[in-house]
Amino acid sequence: MDKRLLPCMLALAVLSCAADLRAETDAVPLRWNAERFGNHRYTVQVDKPADAVRVILPWRRRDAHPDQVATIVVDPDGQVVRNVARMHVDASSGELAFEARKAGVYAIYYQPYITTGHPNYPTVTYRAPTHDADPKWLQSSGASDPSREAKLPMANVLGYQAVDDFDAYTDMERIATPNEQQALLAANASAPWLLFPETREHPIRMFDQIPERWAQRGAGGSLTDDALRGEYLSFQVGAWAVRAAIHDVHVTFGDLRGPDGASIPSSAMTCFNLGGIDYAGKPFDTRLDIAQGRVQPLWMGVAIPDNAKAGVYRGTVTLQADGVPAQQIPLTITVDAKEAVAHGDDDPFKLTRLRWLNSTLAQNNDLVKPFTAVTVHGPQLGILGRDIQLAPSGLPAQIDSRFDERMTGFANTPMPLLAGPIQLLVQDAQGTHALTAQTTPEVKIDGPAKVHWQVDGKAGPLQGNVQASLEADGTLIYSIALTAAKAISLDDIRLAIPLSNHVAQYELGLGRTGDHAPADFSWKWNVQNNQDGAWIGAVNGGLEFHLRDEHYRRPLNTNFYHDQPLIMPSSWDNGGHGGVTMKRVDTQYRIDAFSGPRNLAAGQTLHYDIVMRVTPFKTIHPAEHFAERYYHAYADLDQIKAQGANVVNIHHATPINPWINYPFLEPEKMRAYIDAAHQRGMEVKIYDTIRELSDRAPELPMLESLGHEVISAGSGGGFSWLQEHLDGDYIAAWHVPENRDAAVIDAGQSRWHNYYIEGLDWLARNIGIDGLYLDDVAYDRVTMKRVRKVLQARRPHPLIDLHSASQFDARDGYINSALLYMELFPYIDRLWFGEEFDYQHTSPAYWLTEISGIPYGLMGEMLQGGGNPWRGMVFGMTNRLPWTGGDPRELWKQWDAFGIEQADMIGWWVHDAPVKTGRDDVLATSYVRKGKTMIALASWAPGKTTVTLQVDWKALGLKSGQATLVAPAIAGFQPAATFKPGDAIPVEPGKGWLLVLQ
Repeated sequence: MDKRLLPCMLALAVLSCAADLRAETDAVPLRWNAERFGNHRYTVQVDKPADAVRVILPWRRRDAHPDQVATIVVDPDGQVVRNVARMHVDASSGELAFEARKAGVYAIYYQPYITTGHPNYPTVTYRAPTHDADPKWLQSSGASDPSREAKLPMANVLGYQAVDDFDAYTDMERIATPNEQQALLAANASAPWLLFPETREHPIRMFDQIPERWAQRGAGGSLTDDALRGEYLSFQVGAWAVRAAIHDVHVTFGDLRGPDGASIPSSAMTCFNLGGIDYAGKPFDTRLDIAQGRVQPLWMGVAIPDNAKAGVYRGTVTLQADGVPAQQIPLTITVDAKEAVAHGDDDPFKLTRLRWLNSTLAQNNDLVKPFTAVTVHGPQLGILGRDIQLAPSGLPAQIDSRFDERMTGFANTPMPLLAGPIQLLVQDAQGTHALTAQTTPEVKIDGPAKVHWQVDGKAGPLQGNVQASLEADGTLIYSIALTAAKAISLDDIRLAIPLSNHVAQYELGLGRTGDHAPADFSWKWNVQNNQDGAWIGAVNGGLEFHLRDEHYRRPLNTNFYHDQPLIMPSSWDNGGHGGVTMKRVDTQYRIDAFSGPRNLAAGQTLHYDIVMRVTPFKTIHPAEHFAERYYHAYADLDQIKAQGANVVNIHHATPINPWINYPFLEPEKMRAYIDAAHQRGMEVKIYDTIRELSDRAPELPMLESLGHEVISAGSGGGFSWLQEHLDGDYIAAWHVPENRDAAVIDAGQSRWHNYYIEGLDWLARNIGIDGLYLDDVAYDRVTMKRVRKVLQARRPHPLIDLHSASQFDARDGYINSALLYMELFPYIDRLWFGEEFDYQHTSPAYWLTEISGIPYGLMGEMLQGGGNPWRGMVFGMTNRLPWTGGDPRELWKQWDAFGIEQADMIGWWVHDAPVKTGRDDVLATSYVRKGKTMIALASWAPGKTTVTLQVDWKALGLKSGQATLVAPAIAGFQPAATFKPGDAIPVEPGKGWLLVLQ
C-alpha cells in the first residue's frame, strides 16, 4: 500500500474513506473552498425533510477548544443552513440540530477559518460560533428544548472527509475519549508511564493527547514489521507519562536473533531522541524528560545488513527512567530476501533517511577548490594569497595579503594589513599587561585545510590559555580563557587590532552600512541588534572580526532575528560595560574591543572567543562570471536558451520543485528537466536552503519529536495545516497560497544539516543538479563547507549563488547582509543582493562593500527594481532574466559583440587603472582587450555633469591620435554616440555610458 494514502484511512466506526466517497452526490462536491469552510467536514444523510434533525458527529478532535470554533451546515443545494443549534460540543463529539427542508446529503464543516495578513505569512483564525438561528425555529422545532431533543429524527453520519488527503486527520490524530482513557488507566493502575510501539506507517502526531487506536489496542505489546536486506528500518515507541513526570529516559537494545544463528547486533540500532552526531560532526547525548500528561515519541532505527539472511529476527528494546522499572518491547522483524535499493532512500515516505540525521558525510579537513593547503613554517602560516605570522601569544603578529587590486591575481609584493601585533590586554592598577607566552606556538596539522595551536601564557595577574585554529579559507578561530589566581579588581580587558592606515579604507558592521572607514567611532552591545563584529579593509586586503560568547549560537535571520537573538557574550559585554571603538591615529587604524571594569573572584575564568577572517578569500574570475547568464525561473528550456541564458535557477513552488526546502517529492520531473537542460548545454540549480521546512516533509512528525533541536520554538499560528497538525510550539514561516505549502522555521544549527548534506549528495547523484540557489540561508560555515565538498565531488561544474534581501532593518537586528553571510563567501560563486537594497541613493563605497562582493573574491548581480544598469557595469553586474525592472539581454549582446569574456576587467578602485575620470562621483571601469577597451562610466553626481577621460594609452596598447571612442546603441541603456578621446562627455545623474575605445 502506498503510505501517502494513509491520511485517508481513518479508523472511523462508521464508514471507510472509500465508502464516504461512494455516498456523495453531485450536490455535495468532493472538494470545496477551504478558505470559506475550512479543511474538515462530515457528510450526513437526511432521509426526509424535517423542521429539525439531530446528528452526533464522532469527530474526536485534537484542537484545544472545539466549543469555541464554529460549525457550518450546508444543504444538498450548497446553501448554508441558518437554523442550526449546537446542543453539545466537546473534543470527543459534536451534537447538532439543524433545519432540513429537503432530503439528501448535508455537509457539516467544523473548523472554518478566516485568513488575513500577507499571503506568504498568513494569519489564520478560526471562526467563533454564531447564534443567528431564528428564535421561533428554535422554539417550534424543539432544537432548544432538552426534553424534546431526543425525539428529533436522526441524520445518518456517512463519514469524515478533508479538503484533500494531505489535510486529513490521520488515525494518529483521532483522540481517545475521556472514558476510553480512564479505562486504559484502570487497566494499568500502577504504571507511571505507558508505552505504545508503532511502525513508521503511523507517525505519532499528538503530544498532549493519545489516539483512539492506543486506547482500543491497549498499552505495551510488541512491534512487528518487515524490511528488505540493506534497508534502514525506522519505528517508534510512544511514551505517555500518565501519573507523574518521567525523568532521564534511557533506551537499550538487544541483538536481533534470526534464522540459523544469524543476528543483527544491537550496535546497528539507535534512538534518535537520545543523541547522535551533531552538525559539526561531534557526538552528543540528550537528556530526555517527559512532563506529566505528555506523550513523547521515541524514534528508533535499525540498519538491516546488506548480507542479512532472510527470515524472522527477534529481539527487544528496553526503556527505563529514574525510579521507573525497566520495560521491554519485543521486536519481530521479517527480513525479505530482496535487497533494498540505496537502503530505501529513494522513497522519502519509507523514512529510511532518518539515519541521515547522524551523517558525517564531507565532515573532514580536506581542501575545497580553489584553496591550497595551509603551510606551516614555525609561526609563519600560509594560505591562498595570505600569510599569518603568529606572535608568542598565539595571536597574529602580522597578516600579509598577496592579492592584487584587480582581484584577478597576486601581487609581487605582499601588503601588510597590521601596523603592529594584535593583542589581548589586561589593565589594572599596576598598568596594562599584554597576553604573552615565553615560547613560540607549536602548530599542529589537522589536515590540508586546517591547523591548530595552543598557548599557555600570562596577562598581568591573569593566567591565559589560547586555543586557536586557521583554515585554508582564511578563518581564524580563537577561544581565550583568562583565570584569576586570586581575587582582583580590573579596569579593562580588551582586544587591540592595529590595522595599517592604508588598509582601513572601508568598513561595514556594528550598526554602519558599508562606507569609508570612520575616523572616530564607538559602539555598545545591544541584544536588539544582530551585531557582534565588523569588516574593515581595502579591496585586496581586509579583516573581518566577531566577538563571541563561548556558548555562541547562530541567531535566526530574515524576519526572525528576535525569535532567537544573539547570545550576549558575557565576557565581552560585561553587563553593558563592553563595546568597540575605532579611531584613525597617525599611521594606524586602531580597533579596540573593550569589556570595561570588573571584579574577579579567585579561580574565576573569563572566556573571550574571537572569530577573524582575512579577506579576500579568493580571486574573481570575470570571464566565467560573464559567461554564466542566469534565468531565475522555471520555464521552457528552448525559450530560455533563445534569450541568451545558460544557467537556470529553479525556485520552489514550481512543478519540479513544489515544496520549500524539500526537493525530493517530484524526482522524475526534476530529473527529466535537468537532463533536457544538459542536452542543450545548460545548467540547472535548485532552491534548497533549510532556513525553513515544508509541511510536506514526511519526516516532520519525527523532527517534532526532537523538541527544538530542529524546529525552532515559537508561538505557532500561521497557515491552517500547521495549526491543525503540529503541537503549537513552532515559528510559522513562508507559505505559498497557490499550492498550500506551509513551512516552519528551522533551528540555526542542528542535525537537520546532516540530513541536508546527504540530501544534496542524493540529488547530485540521482537527479544531476548542478548546484544550489541559496536564499537567505540559516546555516553557518561548517555546513557551507560540506555543501561545497559534496557538490564538488559529484558535479563537473558546481555553482552556488547566494541571494539576500537587505537585513539592515529593525526586524533583522540591523545586520549587513554581506557581514551576516561573509563566512559563507569562500564557498559560493556569486551574489544576488537583493530586495530592499538601494541602488539609487547609496555611494560607490556602499556598492563596493555591501553589494558587489568584489573585496571578498565574488561578483554578483542586482535585483531590486532591476538595479541601476550603468552603476552595475562598473562592478560587472547586471540584473537577471526574467525579473521585472530591468532586462539584461541588450547588454549581453554588447558583451558578446565586444568579447567581454576575453577582456581583463580593471575596476575604478585600482590605483593605476588605465582609464580614470579624475572625479570621485563619476567612476570608470575598463574591460581591456588587445586593440580595444570597453569603458563603463557611471555617475553618482547630484546633477548632470561632464567628464573627460584620463587615458593611459601605453597601458591599453593604443595610440591617442588614432583612437575612436564610440557608444554603441543599446536599447534601454544608451543611444549611439561618437566622441573624441579628449571630449567632455555628458553624463546624466544616476546614469552613464558604455564606450568602446579602439
